[in-house]
Amino acid sequence: MVVEVTAKIAPSMLSSDFANLASEAERMVGCGADWLHMDIMDGHFVPNLTIGAPVIESLRKHTQAYLDCHLMVTNPLDYVEPLAKAGASGFTFHVEVSKDNWKELIEKIKSRGMRPGVALKPQTAIEKVFPLVEHENPVDLVLVMTVEPGFGGQKFMPEMMDKVRTLRKKYPNLDIEVDGGLGPSTIESAAYAGANCIVAGSSVFGAPEPSRVISILRSSVHKASLNSTD
Repeated sequence: MVVEVTAKIAPSMLSSDFANLASEAERMVGCGADWLHMDIMDGHFVPNLTIGAPVIESLRKHTQAYLDCHLMVTNPLDYVEPLAKAGASGFTFHVEVSKDNWKELIEKIKSRGMRPGVALKPQTAIEKVFPLVEHENPVDLVLVMTVEPGFGGQKFMPEMMDKVRTLRKKYPNLDIEVDGGLGPSTIESAAYAGANCIVAGSSVFGAPEPSRVISILRSSVHKASLNSTD
């Protein structure tokens, strides 16, 4: 039986020119991006401090694109209402900070019209996310970090692909996202492990032809999904 999941290519806006965020978003969509990946960091869960709801709200006025928000924050519940009002599309929180309230968190995210996802750091066991996928009110996406969260431009960690393979085998129809060091040289490893949502920063924004890189990423996911079997 062939398992095919839809490729979703999400340029990481952390690598864009923040002084021209609206035009950068338009450029990425024009280059074929499916989603725009927005890294929200609080300076506590990770050392860096990036954007928040006001920037999402400003960007939403200039694009209809799916805004895939990855929250590297200590208290994700505090962000649900502001990001919903700002126009966020997806809300992915970290399993490491949601041990006691993930059921409430998922419910609130969905009730505000956003799509919930859960992310995990490289050192976190994949089993930690199973309850969130298998619950009667589950997350829609699992984000496997392929670098340590908090900084752009890091090298891809191929050992994280074991987590992706485990997820794809266990949940054939799940959206599985990978983030960190993805580009033409690493995409096949991720795609053939089972990832279908690909976050790429410097490999896209630093390319002479971003549309070509996006096309390569999409093609790899498509080919891998067609070749996968139970």
